[in-house]
Amino acid sequence: MLTGYAFGFVLVLARSGAACMLLPGIGESEVPAMLRVGFAVALTLLLLPVLAPDLPAPPASLWRGAGMVVAELASGLFLGWLARLLMLALPIAGQVTALLTGQASVLQADAVLGPQGAALARLMTLAAPVLLLVSGLHALPLAALAGSYRVLPAGQLLPAGDAAQIGVGAVGACFALALRLAAPFLLAGIVWQVTLAALARLAPQVQVFFLAAPAQLLGGLALLGLLGAAVLAAWRTQAAVGLAALPGL
Repeated sequence: MLTGYAFGFVLVLARSGAACMLLPGIGESEVPAMLRVGFAVALTLLLLPVLAPDLPAPPASLWRGAGMVVAELASGLFLGWLARLLMLALPIAGQVTALLTGQASVLQADAVLGPQGAALARLMTLAAPVLLLVSGLHALPLAALAGSYRVLPAGQLLPAGDAAQIGVGAVGACFALALRLAAPFLLAGIVWQVTLAALARLAPQVQVFFLAAPAQLLGGLALLGLLGAAVLAAWRTQAAVGLAALPGL
C-alpha cells in the first residue's frame, strides 16, 4: 500500500512539476525555482487523494516504472508549453511594434530579448503574467492540469500524431494572435515607409532617414499610448479563450 502511494506521488509530481515549470504566472523566470518546486509539491499533495484510485499500480520492472515517469514528464511539459504559447503572443507583438516604431534595431542582436533595446517586448513580457494573475485566468491551466488525467491517464505516452497536430495549431495561433495585436502598428509602419520612399524619390538630396527617425519614434509612442490599453485588453480576451480550450477542460 505504501509503495503504491509513493509511486503514485512520483507520477503526479512528474506531470505537475513539469507543467509548473512552464505554466503562465507560475513558471515565469522571475519566480524563484524553489518556489516553483514548492508549489508543484503542494499541488501534487492536493491532487493525489483525488487521483489515487485511477493511478496505475507500481510495475514489476524498474525500467517500466522509469518509462512511466518520463511519459508523465512529457505530458506535463506539453501542457505547460501549450499554455505558455499564449503568453508569448504579447511579447512577440511588442517586439514587432518596437521594430516598427523605431524602438529597436535588427542590426543589434540580443540573446535574450532579440533586437537590442526592445524594452517594449520586455514590458509586455512582464505585463502578461500580471494581467493573467489579476484576472484569475491562471486558474484555467491548473484546472486543465487536473483534468488532463481524464484525457491522458497517468503513465501513458502522448499520442504522437495528436500532439503534433495540437502543437502546430497552437504555434500558428500564437503568431496569428501576435500579428493581430500588432496590426495597427504594422499598418502605420507600412504607410510611413511608403511615404518616406515617395519623399526620397521627390527629394533625393534630402537625408530622409535622419529627418524621419525622430518623427517615427514620437509617432510610435503616441500611437502606443492611444492603443496600448486596447491591445492588452484584446490579448486578455483571446488568452481566456485559448486557455479555456486547453486539453483537460
